[in-house]
Amino acid sequence: MTIAAISTPDAMGSIAMIRISGEDAVKTAGRVFMPVSGKPVSEMAGYTAAYGGIYDDGVKLDDGVLLVYRAPKSYTGEDVAEITCHGGIYVARSVLRACINAGARLAEAGEFTKRALLNGKMSLTQAEAVIDVINSVNGRYLACSNAQKDGSLFGKIEGIADKILGVSSHIAAWMDYPEDGLDSFETSSHIGQLTDCCLQLSLLLKSCEIGRIMREGVVAAIVGKPNAGKSTLMNLLTRRERSIVTDIPGTTRDIVEDTVNMNGAVVRLCDCAGIRDTNDAAEKIGIEYMYRQIEESALILAVFDNSRPLEKEDYALMEKIAGKTSICVINKTDLENRLDLAVLATQFGNVVEICAKDTASLEKLVAVINKVLEINSLDLSAGFIANERQRICALDAERALTQAITGIENNAPMDVTGVLLESALEALYRLSGKSASAEIIDEVFKNFCVGK
Repeated sequence: MTIAAISTPDAMGSIAMIRISGEDAVKTAGRVFMPVSGKPVSEMAGYTAAYGGIYDDGVKLDDGVLLVYRAPKSYTGEDVAEITCHGGIYVARSVLRACINAGARLAEAGEFTKRALLNGKMSLTQAEAVIDVINSVNGRYLACSNAQKDGSLFGKIEGIADKILGVSSHIAAWMDYPEDGLDSFETSSHIGQLTDCCLQLSLLLKSCEIGRIMREGVVAAIVGKPNAGKSTLMNLLTRRERSIVTDIPGTTRDIVEDTVNMNGAVVRLCDCAGIRDTNDAAEKIGIEYMYRQIEESALILAVFDNSRPLEKEDYALMEKIAGKTSICVINKTDLENRLDLAVLATQFGNVVEICAKDTASLEKLVAVINKVLEINSLDLSAGFIANERQRICALDAERALTQAITGIENNAPMDVTGVLLESALEALYRLSGKSASAEIIDEVFKNFCVGK
């Protein structure tokens, strides 16, 4: 069945594009588009364009351009026609309606990419990367997604699967054809290969969390005692006057939030009320909000005033955030040091000294945040686990491999090891899409927009 959809945003713009794909795509386009050259659309070769008028049942809707792609050299692997018209919402919808009146049906979410998958133009992981490219929020994640779309994850999974298949085949041959005089099962060699596969899967699973941070972001609470410089730090990181800064303790009462991109890491900053004893009812509520925000945040930026010695509030804060992923931010380094740096060094694994009033401190602080979040550890070209479906498949494969290795080490029956390796392979093939069911494929494309 031939499908059609608007493939540009459903909003006002200079141009809009309606995509048609299927066996009758060119025929459908020919019913609504008339080239000014007079040449029939049916005679247009692939990768050619024509200028002309767009009509619905003889009524002219607009002028535009038609592009034709012939199967299999198209995005979907089918005949594809793309009609570009002016970008008015009503105009684009009218052209789409004309295409439907001419025999196409409205495409479902992600159906163009789904057809590309089913026609062998890309793997399932490559198809999933298309939506990641569309949803990229920074250059680093876009680079990762493009590498994924070019097959980086698929290639890595295929490499792991090939190694497992080699060991599995050796086991099967050793068990089934003893009369052929095959060499004995090389335990150490095969354990080494399977252990390497396990390590690669572990690294891929670790990349899932880094990818999530790059895609969705991480919540970071800025906490400390009053006048430590939390709001100044907030303004430094957001590069604007986001929080009110005064010398009056307790100025920040409600939580001030903003989202920033830190060289690949999307961070939602939460500037919280200062921790201290107070009789002010509103400030007390702000401090309760601060405690709650600490519990809900994945990263804590604990700010300490370099010009003041550690006080009970500082110790109370360190106790409150113990066990959390945190960075000790020693602020006001332009002032004389009265802070016990040795104590902080024993409490925090990550310490950075800055002057939040100095914009030169921004690069230093962002570098530490990226280090803690491990953003720079992700190889842009090596492939990464991009979503929960992929994570579950990789985890299933890793578990099966771990059990197989343990079994070999403990002299478990070879047929048991063979079954575990088959389970690992099945999980990897589900990940890459080689053995993905129709239900899994449908679920993947539910997240796509119509027109892609």
